[in-house]
Order: sequence, then structure tokens, then C-alpha cells
Amino acid sequence: MAPLRDGTDHLRVLIANERKDRLDLVVPIVAGLGHEVIAREIEVADVGPVTARERPDVALVGLGASSQHALDLIDKIVREAACPVIALLHEPDPAFVKEAAKRGVFAYISDNEVDDWQSSIDIVLRRFAEYHDLQGAFGRRATIERAKGILMERHAIDEGSAFEMLRERSRVDNRKLLDLAAAVVDGHRLLPRHPPAPQTP
Repeated sequence: MAPLRDGTDHLRVLIANERKDRLDLVVPIVAGLGHEVIAREIEVADVGPVTARERPDVALVGLGASSQHALDLIDKIVREAACPVIALLHEPDPAFVKEAAKRGVFAYISDNEVDDWQSSIDIVLRRFAEYHDLQGAFGRRATIERAKGILMERHAIDEGSAFEMLRERSRVDNRKLLDLAAAVVDGHRLLPRHPPAPQTP
């Protein structure tokens, strides 16, 4: 088996399906790929807490008798997991795939194409990592923009001057620009919107 991204070739996998017989079929396939099944869930009410506790690397959700049950499983896992969710189909179902995509699945695979599972998982893990890197970049940019806005308001300066103020303070204090921006944003929440007027004796 080809190694996964960053040389990882062993994943902790959660599988979920309302049909126990389907779970029993998927477990040996996942194990045969060299991965560990850390949890197998049937009930929607249980899958969220198990996902939060076990922190799987990837989750496979099978479409059983009820597409709504599978969609509810996906919802719960996506809310709790810091991992990609893959829908597992035993026959084509475009309507289910469309609804599953709305709920956050990264891909779907067919149990008729078991030989392709590992390649699909590799691709999903890479796309999921890129997605999180992009989310992080947007978050960092938003923090810096908020800090600039605070400095512009407090010091009555323009955007360029606010950024230079951040950059200069970052250099002087030997702190990362992002850390300094976060400190400005966090500290701003504790300060009054406008300085209090001086009190007369």
C-alpha cells in the first residue's frame, strides 16, 4: 500500500451505518488496507459523542435502509470531527450524494470499487488538509484586519499606518505579527469604546 500524506500509512477510522451487516462487511476491508477501526456506530444519538471522544482520522458513513438516517449520522460526525467524512454507497444514489455534500462529506466511494478505496482516502485526506490550511489562512487574515481596524479607530490613522504600527511593534517585541494582532483584538474587548472624559476636581 502506498503511504498516505506525510508518510502516514495507518489511520484511525470510524465507520457508521444503520445496518449492522454492512458494518461487518466494511470492517475487514478497512483492516485489510492497514487501518484501525476505532468505532462502529449505528445510532445517531451515539455517533456524536463517540466521534468527539475518539477523534478519528477519517469517518466512513454507509447508506443503509434510510437515507435520512445516514444524513443524520453525517451531520453529527461533521459537527464533532476534525476529520473528513466519506459517504459509502453500495449502489448509485445521486440525490443522496447531493444531500450528503450539503452536510459536509468530502467524497463518496462505492463498495463495488474496493480496490479504489485507498486512493480515494488519500485524495480526501489531502483535500481536507488543504481546506484546513485555507481556513487557517482566512482566520489569520481576519485577525490582522480586525487589529488594523482597532488601531485605525483608536489612533485616527489610515490602514497603511495601522499595518506599519503592527509590523514595527512585532519587530521590536520579537513577536509574530499574528500573535500581536490577536493580542490587540483580545485586549480591545476589555477596553471602553472611547477613552473616558477627564474628571474635574
